[in-house]
Amino acid sequence: MYRFLLTPRWWGINLFVVLAIPFCVFMGTWQLGRFEDRVHSHEKAEEQPAPGTRAAEPIDALLPVSTETSGRPALATGTYADQFLVPGRTLEDRSGFYVLTLLRTDAGKALPVVRGWLPGTPDRGEVPAPPAGEVTVTGDLQASENTGSNGVNVRGGLPQGQLGMISAASLVNLVPYDVYDAWVTLTEAEPGGGPMKPVPATAAPGSGLDMKAFQNLGYTGEWFVFGGFVIFMWFRLVRREAEAARDVRLGLAADAD
Repeated sequence: MYRFLLTPRWWGINLFVVLAIPFCVFMGTWQLGRFEDRVHSHEKAEEQPAPGTRAAEPIDALLPVSTETSGRPALATGTYADQFLVPGRTLEDRSGFYVLTLLRTDAGKALPVVRGWLPGTPDRGEVPAPPAGEVTVTGDLQASENTGSNGVNVRGGLPQGQLGMISAASLVNLVPYDVYDAWVTLTEAEPGGGPMKPVPATAAPGSGLDMKAFQNLGYTGEWFVFGGFVIFMWFRLVRREAEAARDVRLGLAADAD
């Protein structure tokens, strides 16, 4: 009755099923692993000391930025140089912009420092001048932004002196010196900073129990459902084919093959 399973047409169907089921299981397991990694990183973050209680470390000791070092207080010494404004940033549900100033360190590289946030549209006239001379800054470490990361709306065609995202890839084309592949936000209001407000550090992309984490969990269920659907459809097709073969054998239907 089931000799039709050995026909060329069914060889193709069987091969598809044999390949599809392991693929669905693999993809579901991979998505589940990503969700478990996010849960693990969230638990590790919960075990870390509260912000403001950890000792600051030199910037070079915390690089490259990872889920463990993101948000850690970093120390850097140098002199302020080029300054840029980063529009489209919100703080306390208000729209405004970041004041980003490059700190040229003794190592020859510059560290992007978000000195603060101001409301409204970018206006250089409202930005307090950075401190002169050599300064030592303490700020929360952040990873360079990528297109669309952290909810950043990266816009093109910005006026001169403005940036759509904070990254070494963007800054290296605007300044004649090397830039750290990271940035910091000052943990306290800058003396003489006027209305500028400190910008709190954000969680590293791809960590924590955010919406994307639960999307991974949802995708896990979807892949396993796909695998189950493939099995269900295979059995259904086999049953229909077997019933058709039985009808032909009993003379209830003509053999159309």
